[in-house]
Amino acid sequence: MPSGTGRRGRAGAASQAAGGEEATRIHPDVAPEPDDVIVTKRRVSAFAGSDLDMVLRAQGIYHLVLTGIATSGVVLSTVRQAADLHFGLTVLSDGCLDADPEVHRVLVEKVFPGQAEVTTVADWAAVR
Repeated sequence: MPSGTGRRGRAGAASQAAGGEEATRIHPDVAPEPDDVIVTKRRVSAFAGSDLDMVLRAQGIYHLVLTGIATSGVVLSTVRQAADLHFGLTVLSDGCLDADPEVHRVLVEKVFPGQAEVTTVADWAAVR
């Protein structure tokens, strides 16, 4: 198969088009502390292809609060896998975004409540 025409070639091109290393840099405002653990996300779900499950369980973390882009991609995939792994879940509906507002609405109003508590950032912060 010629270079760049296989699945890996397209993924590499997509990564470069999305900004490559620049797109994966951690913003200084949320930079990890020296003792923080960094998990590299490799697939749509934060769990697939990473050691996130092991890292969380080793630290006694069994409940996750999720936000992200895109609601129909990363958030949905992570919610489904985290629920399968028996994590408690909270999704912050206004902390998620999707290119299609109707898809976002259906997910946070009809799909996610079956596996997660769904609330807003303000309501979640008010009880913390």
